[in-house]
Amino acid sequence: MPHLRIARTAAADLLGTGVYEQQVLARAAAALPAGWTTSEAVVRSLRSPLAGTHRLPMAQVARAPVAARRAVGRAIHPGNAVVHRMNLELPPAPVDVITLHDVVAWKYPDESPPVPAAAQEIRRAAAVICVSHFSASEAVDLLGIEDPHVIHHGVDPRFLDAAPASAEALALLGITRPFVMTTGGASERKNLAGLAHAWPAVHRARPDLTLVLTGPPHPCRQALFAHQPGVILTGMVAVDLMPGLMAAAEAVIVPSLYEGFGFPALEGMAVGTTVVAAATSSLPEVVGDGALLVEPDSTSLAQGIIDATSNDPEVATIAARGRRRAAHLTWERSLAQHAAVWASLAG
Repeated sequence: MPHLRIARTAAADLLGTGVYEQQVLARAAAALPAGWTTSEAVVRSLRSPLAGTHRLPMAQVARAPVAARRAVGRAIHPGNAVVHRMNLELPPAPVDVITLHDVVAWKYPDESPPVPAAAQEIRRAAAVICVSHFSASEAVDLLGIEDPHVIHHGVDPRFLDAAPASAEALALLGITRPFVMTTGGASERKNLAGLAHAWPAVHRARPDLTLVLTGPPHPCRQALFAHQPGVILTGMVAVDLMPGLMAAAEAVIVPSLYEGFGFPALEGMAVGTTVVAAATSSLPEVVGDGALLVEPDSTSLAQGIIDATSNDPEVATIAARGRRRAAHLTWERSLAQHAAVWASLAG
């Protein structure tokens, strides 16, 4: 009987990759053909307080040579399983499927450095899933992998049905005026510096508008925005509130220099809010004609935000196209494609 095991690391915060893992875990069994069984391996460090199924000395495993990592993988995974490894820090399995979201570990020094064995393991994997044609092209060029499977993410249905957050819920975050928002990390590729330099021009043109930034605390975000007028740093926002927050915004801003996919752009389109996205990396592929694409420099970002919050009828047309595009990118479609990859490796 064919068996799928999904292996991931224990995590407290549900960021972009965590959303993907949650959706694959929830939908894998239903997507597979009849006769398959599934299980989950949740690996945590030796001292982690998080729930899991296995404990490993993760720092040592991540630095270990290829042969040692393969031995650990054989020890923790069933020998007959197709193992979908969600994190490159985890050791590989004999039948190894990897999701490669991007290659930022190899390109950006302020990101976590790559696992030393990762590039070789990716090339030896039974299948590699990339989340966009852009990330697949990057992986082929930089890592030398062959024939990756391109499978786009889906959007959580809660975003498609989202009503704008109430005035009371917004007030709890300090939001009392019309606002635009951006969400996510604060590493160099997220281009918060570009947005910070753009904001004074937006504030002069639209002094009634607030810029809301959500995401885990980070000194870079604090330094760039803490003293700017009309800016609110909310920190992490509850998962259940995010659809309504995006739906209440005048625009969702995705200024990134580099994204393997770009969940905020898709989620912003799904709620029907105008998305202003940088015309870089995977973002044009993800948004299609459903967002306002601008160059990632401060002047272009500022003008894009001003245009997106105007009363121009074309802005509403763009948002409507984005809503239709987002409705097409479903997790059911994504998991059907995942299941085809898994089934091709059975036996």
